[in-house]
Amino acid sequence: MKEEEKQTLLKVIRQLLGLTTILLFGGIALALILIFGLPDLSVDKDKTTKNTAVEKVEVEIVDTVKYWQAPNENSLANNSKKDLILYGKDIIANTANYFGPAGKVSKNKINGMNCQNCHLDAGTKVFGNNYSAVASTYPKYRARSGATEDIYKRINDCFERSLNGKALAVESKEMQAIAAYINWLGKDVRKGKKPAGSGFKEMAFLDRAADPSNGNLVYNQKCVSCHKANGEGQWNETKTAFIYPPLWGDNSYNNGAGLYRLSNFAKYVKYNMPNPTYHNNPQLSDEEAWDLAAFVNTQVRPKKDISKDWPKIEEKPFDHPYGPYADGFNEAEHKFGPFKPIKSKLDLMKKEQDKNKKTS
Repeated sequence: MKEEEKQTLLKVIRQLLGLTTILLFGGIALALILIFGLPDLSVDKDKTTKNTAVEKVEVEIVDTVKYWQAPNENSLANNSKKDLILYGKDIIANTANYFGPAGKVSKNKINGMNCQNCHLDAGTKVFGNNYSAVASTYPKYRARSGATEDIYKRINDCFERSLNGKALAVESKEMQAIAAYINWLGKDVRKGKKPAGSGFKEMAFLDRAADPSNGNLVYNQKCVSCHKANGEGQWNETKTAFIYPPLWGDNSYNNGAGLYRLSNFAKYVKYNMPNPTYHNNPQLSDEEAWDLAAFVNTQVRPKKDISKDWPKIEEKPFDHPYGPYADGFNEAEHKFGPFKPIKSKLDLMKKEQDKNKKTS
């Protein structure tokens, strides 16, 4: 065989061997793919930039607090005061039916609102200004009156301020029913204790004064459908009780009510409004709640003689809007804030006062 033919044959053999090798490894690779599947060749964008970011891990925060719950009404089956307690509950839920414009007990004794307009779900809602701690903490000293008050005084405060009406006679069946209901709600709370979920849920102060003009915008966006353009609320068809309570005007709470304090109103709406809202899923931001409170509480409402409130001016709260004051801040600051420096000053004054009492 000629040399040239040998070289040609060798070349062909090499090509065949190369092709055979490719086919062999290709077959092996195909078999592996069929057995194990294709490898994930996608690019992890978070890993392409080395050491420039920490991978975000979302952690669900679970609220493990055991909040107060109202007693089950089934437990009243053998209670000698069952009828009185349930009567008290109905008065709390439907106060206007008993004392409103067409009241069964007394007509026009109140403004047409119900107790549960401020104490939601007949005083049982967590952080809805419930009654859980009333039985356990009353009688108690209250700085607003400068005296020790019993539960009857506390109830009548609501009638005279939040309901802008007249006090109930302590011996009346209705007063005794309301007191029996409130005492029953708090029957399992230890004396002197406040259970988790009582009153209002705390919220942070703003670093600025609350702004009524911003609050007006919030009101028009989130409140006007129920409480109406002029804050007048919505009457039922017979105008004997409110479906949605008025937030200002002749039929609303007066300037001596607890909700007239900006902090109380802001906490109330933050964790309860628009209704239904719950404390673990608020619909308003802190700023919206504070500004809304400023707007609503600057509107015209009934006046009460509160000249005897807070007889010790050093005990006035940081957001009481009427002077005189012992802390050096003026009425505008006490009405709109910023409240953080006022609260800090009052806390310092209280600390010094307690220190002086111990050393005297």
